[in-house]
Amino acid sequence: MRERTLERVRKLLAKAERTDNEHERATFMAAASALMAKYGIDALPPAGTRQAPGDRVVTLPGPWAREKARLVSLVAQAVRCRPLLIGRGDGGQRVHVFGFAADLERADLLATSLLLQMASGLARVRPPEGGAARAYRRSWLLGFTDEVYRLLRQAEEQAAAEAGTPGTALVLADRRAEVDRAVAAHYPRIRRSVPRTSGTGYEDGVAVGRRADLGRTGVRAAPPPELVGS
Repeated sequence: MRERTLERVRKLLAKAERTDNEHERATFMAAASALMAKYGIDALPPAGTRQAPGDRVVTLPGPWAREKARLVSLVAQAVRCRPLLIGRGDGGQRVHVFGFAADLERADLLATSLLLQMASGLARVRPPEGGAARAYRRSWLLGFTDEVYRLLRQAEEQAAAEAGTPGTALVLADRRAEVDRAVAAHYPRIRRSVPRTSGTGYEDGVAVGRRADLGRTGVRAAPPPELVGS
């Protein structure tokens, strides 16, 4: 069942990556995010089961390495991992992601697809005349990322609510605490960072990200600050 679900998600993400039709992309992404969130709940072990979280380092190359790292970070956080920005390395920005195996797998699959979709969307962006083109594009990337985070968080919360199992919330809380302890063991000092935006690029990016949220409504969830490990 696990592999069948992941294969369905991969096919939906591949379709979202290939299409230039924003409404089609929205439909594929909504279905993929819902399936991925349900998979995350189904993969939870019974209450009291001991599992150790793992970790992986993701390197994002330029251009826009910092903005790519933010996307990877927020996708990971949306699916119950704990990401930290750990600076430059190997020619790009690095993100150290902590989480349980199923959640790390979900984060990797989603982030890989969304990086491609973000790049495709950015290639079609036309900054307003007379403005700072780079600042507009950077704000567009941040807006896209924040809206995708909202979509994924909403799907995760809905899947948890629909699980209907009294112990689900307890298991999730225990696993979150385990991941936090793993992070603290590696990075005793963590600082927060909030990126700045300018111009109309941010809202235009939000609008494109929102198209991945076809048929959903609700209050926009503010993305969390980025965590920087040292």
